[in-house]
Amino acid sequence: MMLWRELRKLETRGTHFRRQVPIGPYVADFACLASHLVIELDGSHHADEPNKSNDEARTRWLEAEGYRVLRFWNNDLIENIESVMETVYAALCGSRRAPRADPPLQGRVKKAPDESALTPPRT
Repeated sequence: MMLWRELRKLETRGTHFRRQVPIGPYVADFACLASHLVIELDGSHHADEPNKSNDEARTRWLEAEGYRVLRFWNNDLIENIESVMETVYAALCGSRRAPRADPPLQGRVKKAPDESALTPPRT
């Protein structure tokens, strides 16, 4: 699969994508669990009911669980993989043109440093 090959090439520190990932009652096409990012690929049948309503409910459920969901049409992938990958990269790390930022780590809170530790002792 074209997208899977491209996702595996991404240089993401501390994260990686998996495919066909069970999340609650759903199976995501692709997911980076460390960044809480889900990617769904949709064929033309997803534009029709009841698939469209099911996809919307699925997205709402995933977002309520703290996931960001990117959806791409299969045609987008075939016709413009570079734009798809730019969108994925931006969701993970910001723009490719910006200095690289580490992806967000879920469940870890960074403590503010103790101000007394920042002030040098008086001599």
